[in-house]
Amino acid sequence: MTFPVVGMIGGGQLARMTHEAAIPLGIRFKLLSATPQDSAAQVVNDVVIGDHRDLDTLRAFAKGCDVVTFDHEHVPTEHLRALQADGIAVRPGPDALIHAQDKGVMRARLDELGVPCPRHRIVTGPADVTRFAGEGDGFPVVLKTVRGGYDGKGVWLVRSEEEAAEPFKAGVPVLAEEAVDFSRELAANVVRSPHGQAVVYPVVESVQVGGVCDTVIAPAPGLPPERALRAQEIALTIARELDVTGHLAVELFETADGRILVNELAMRPHNSGHWTQDGAVTSQFANHVRAVLDLPLGDPRPRAPWTVMANVLGGDYPDMYAAYLHCMARDPQLKIHMYGKDVRPGRKVGHVTTYGTDLADVRERARHAADYLRGTITE
Repeated sequence: MTFPVVGMIGGGQLARMTHEAAIPLGIRFKLLSATPQDSAAQVVNDVVIGDHRDLDTLRAFAKGCDVVTFDHEHVPTEHLRALQADGIAVRPGPDALIHAQDKGVMRARLDELGVPCPRHRIVTGPADVTRFAGEGDGFPVVLKTVRGGYDGKGVWLVRSEEEAAEPFKAGVPVLAEEAVDFSRELAANVVRSPHGQAVVYPVVESVQVGGVCDTVIAPAPGLPPERALRAQEIALTIARELDVTGHLAVELFETADGRILVNELAMRPHNSGHWTQDGAVTSQFANHVRAVLDLPLGDPRPRAPWTVMANVLGGDYPDMYAAYLHCMARDPQLKIHMYGKDVRPGRKVGHVTTYGTDLADVRERARHAADYLRGTITE
């Protein structure tokens, strides 16, 4: 066999779906997973169980891999540099990935590039948060731990100096940002290969509920073409200037006065790109595999005028399989993607996608299926 081996660090649903995209290409897949029960570990044949924070484990895993990539950003930067020194192709590389690992580093670099961001500063304590608030429009202020936060974790909206005490208890640096009065959240997804080829997907609207992505609409409804182009240009600029290899998601704020501001970066397949599995000619997962192997990238164009992705969150109804009969019979075009996770309230356990020519119909079909699977509706 001359086909390459892609090693993916992290056993979550992103690894599971990336593995699925590699299968028709004949690409062999190797997984470093924390437990045998992780989403991807259930379906990948070649699984190593180990800790991504342990360098010896990483080195042993990387042997026999042609390239190493990730389904999360939590591998220590110094370990990735050690793998590179061993001659392992790490994509994205540590010099790029650190901008998704450390929000302080990310903000500083985007400032250098002139990329529009919310007003921000590293703060040292609650009193410093009050000073930061006074330099702008006052409270509320958004506080973020510079590392480790996701899906609303490690993020606080504080309205006073007293409320600002909590984020500092962990003893890690804290980033303060203005609370942007945004009209909606958008995401621009791009994929870039080592030789510099890049493709960009349509800009999407991302609807958040409780800090967790609930629904993604592709393309973002009512987004003026010039604003969509600006968002795509920002994402392509970041990918190029940070030398990103693979998929890059740029989460954005759109303000009422038409500004586009960068909120977060993710250098891996991303929830805002799940719609591409069924709604694009080439999915984010397939293009991520192509990119890390430096293969020509696939067509990112949508297959239908509208695609909607709705996350399926766990509730009090654990037997989701029993709901398939109703969902599939009601909507034969519906696509269901489940992650093999135990159902817990609020946990992402899958997603559904719908597509078509009528946005209202497409949204209703996706919302109905996600709610029925969760058990919040029964008809």
